[in-house]
Amino acid sequence: MTVPLSGIPLADHAAVYAALDQAGFTDVWSSEVAGADAFTPLALAAAWQPGLRLGTAITPVFTRGPGLLAMTAAALAETAPGRFALGIGASSPVLVRDWNAVRFDEPFRRTRDVLRFLRAALRGETVDEVYDTFTVRRFTLERPPAVPPPVLLAALRPGMLRLAAAEADGVILNWLAADDVPRALAELGDRRPGFEVVARIFVCPTEDAAHARALGRRLITGYLTVPAYAAFHRWLGREATLGPMWAAWAAGDRRGAAAAVPDEVVDALVLHGSPEHCAAQVRHYADAGVDVPVMGLLPTPELAAGGAAALATLIPRLGVTDADRS
Repeated sequence: MTVPLSGIPLADHAAVYAALDQAGFTDVWSSEVAGADAFTPLALAAAWQPGLRLGTAITPVFTRGPGLLAMTAAALAETAPGRFALGIGASSPVLVRDWNAVRFDEPFRRTRDVLRFLRAALRGETVDEVYDTFTVRRFTLERPPAVPPPVLLAALRPGMLRLAAAEADGVILNWLAADDVPRALAELGDRRPGFEVVARIFVCPTEDAAHARALGRRLITGYLTVPAYAAFHRWLGREATLGPMWAAWAAGDRRGAAAAVPDEVVDALVLHGSPEHCAAQVRHYADAGVDVPVMGLLPTPELAAGGAAALATLIPRLGVTDADRS
């Protein structure tokens, strides 16, 4: 599950983590946009529910210096030895440049360079290196983790997917349908033992299809008009279905762009229906080759009306069944 859950203060997440663990969720994964940072919710989970595995999906490679990113990851790896995975990625110009006042230059090479630096630094090595996008002089972690965390790479198109396969410990996929997974995995080629495939999956567990599709259209127009995601979905073959949305967005017609997203695209990218139906749809990702399907819970009318009580009822219905365990 993606954490923290919206509408619930971080101070109240101890009960959330306990409910997730009891429902059979194995992992909690954070993101980093404009809400909580990626690490604080996981540090709380490590303290409150030490059986859960932790991961970032993702931490941007531009918004922290390389040394600070290594120190933060090492601290969490020391807190949860063997249970933390560090997911990194380029993020987007809006988050990096507009919100964090950092230049968004050469995202592929910056991501590659940070990946190489982190793998060395987290092993406790002294890094004295001139990379293409930055230079690090004589950096050594004072507290290298006894169990260095795996470093996973967020990737969309072939270049980044191949970098993940060649140099990372896993890949993180985002904004794709279960039927798209084989196309992405084909670019990875033969994977090394232990290489993990993680996918972030948006889940809106409500049978109010109009609500789910309206929310899905807003998310799709907000995300898939970002150049990297637009190129990703062109590569996946959605030029015909999403072309009208891109054209309306380019013309400044935001409302028209949302209206142009077909139901079939919304239904493929934003899972909705009963909680049990959503859980079954998530399993399609696992069947397609995803090792760690990570739900991202979206707001529903039921959750808005029922609050914490509705959430407490929902989590077990999204969780692991006896059939899954077998």
